[in-house]
Amino acid sequence: MSVGPLRRLAAATVAGGVTAGVRGLLDAQPPGGPRRWTRTNHRGEPVSLLEGPAVAAGLLAGAVVGAPSLRAATALTVATGAGAVFGVVDDLGEDVEVRRKGLRGHLGALARGELTTGGLKVLGIGAAGIVAAAVATPLRDDAGTRRSPAGWAADVVVSGALVAASANLLNLFDLRPGRALKAGALVAGPLALAPGAGAGAAAGVLGAAGAAVEEDLAEHDMLGDGGANALGATLGTALVLSAPRPVRLAALGVVAALTLASEKVSFTQVIERTPVLRDLDAWGRRPAAAAASPVEAPASSPAAGPA
Repeated sequence: MSVGPLRRLAAATVAGGVTAGVRGLLDAQPPGGPRRWTRTNHRGEPVSLLEGPAVAAGLLAGAVVGAPSLRAATALTVATGAGAVFGVVDDLGEDVEVRRKGLRGHLGALARGELTTGGLKVLGIGAAGIVAAAVATPLRDDAGTRRSPAGWAADVVVSGALVAASANLLNLFDLRPGRALKAGALVAGPLALAPGAGAGAAAGVLGAAGAAVEEDLAEHDMLGDGGANALGATLGTALVLSAPRPVRLAALGVVAALTLASEKVSFTQVIERTPVLRDLDAWGRRPAAAAASPVEAPASSPAAGPA
């Protein structure tokens, strides 16, 4: 089921408007006070995590407006909402005295019987990814033939893993101003133009990112886990709704490979060594201070591995 151009435009417009409106409301009355949402970025300067809930709200609104069916809207709401909720829990509840980085750190803690906020996020977003995939995956194929239970279940597992892994991967990019928003927009652009039931949600990503990017690049705001996980979950679900199985399998392979690589390789170092990526990453951002300390990750990204 495809999404018409007017619906895509409406999704982008609503997502951008809701993002800007919610950000203004949160700035006026931040839950728990502004200090609760303030973190230190890579320059050692204060930034606000309130961008995250605002972007998540915009993504949810854009997904609902841009979804061509109740099934698509439900899948997007489950995945995006879970990314936002569990991400914010990790943002606000992380034990800063005992920080664990990356999936390996949080899964290792789970294996020892210790439930961290990052571990809770892994479990919560993983479960939500499976639920969203189950909702998004039809029981009949394009020809109307009822699919076998095994085939349907296999598709759900692949799609659920793609949603959860995409949520995690976008969070790994939220280490420099604008980087996660740019990465999300680069993926959302082709999805928003292509036919498929996820095109409206992808257009919503462009609208929400467009509304948030100025303050993000100015280093007043950052997505945090709540915003980045929601952004990735939306993109993953949009791909599930739009792409055939071979494309989803290929996408899962790429996302999984990048996630595993992030445990060993610094994304930031790779970007800085690649001229095209370096220029794109730096576009719109304040120049780095000559005396800036090369801190790898801000305090507000506890679940991120080396990036």
